[in-house]
Amino acid sequence: MNIANKVTVLRLLLIPVFLVLYYMYGSTYNIAAIVFVIASLTDALDGHLARSRNLVTTFGKFVDPLVDKLLTMAAFIVLVEGSIIPAWAVIIIIARELTITGFRTLAADKGITIAASKWGKLKTTNQMIALVLLLVNNTTLNNIGIYVFYIAVILTIISGLDYIIKNKEVLDLENI
Repeated sequence: MNIANKVTVLRLLLIPVFLVLYYMYGSTYNIAAIVFVIASLTDALDGHLARSRNLVTTFGKFVDPLVDKLLTMAAFIVLVEGSIIPAWAVIIIIARELTITGFRTLAADKGITIAASKWGKLKTTNQMIALVLLLVNNTTLNNIGIYVFYIAVILTIISGLDYIIKNKEVLDLENI
């Protein structure tokens, strides 16, 4: 358990803290939003630590993206529950995440590594920005957040299609 993996585990532990604070206070005091931002920033930190100190592990490769998805999905779901964003859009996001995770697993089984694309990184960035803007207690930022959220949904679709189209050899149905 190196420092990068410990930071990933910290992010995992911040998810229930975020949820408890959101359900206790909503966006009233921005406490949940602050915890969400801190948790989100730990993703960059653990990645930097792992790469700069040569601490990349199988555990980190598996758990880091899983924790990222758990964090964002938790935030999306509380926002759906609060009628802030529509469920259909979050279903698209979740479907894309599950599809691409499965696609990457299938690729790995064939010895193919699918790196994050520019579309995937842009999607993730927009999702995080949208979530922060929607979680804070500020009407102007919330209104901007809705637009950023819909841009994130569009980028989610584009990035999912991009991964599949650029790596279509993974879907060689004859060898599945």
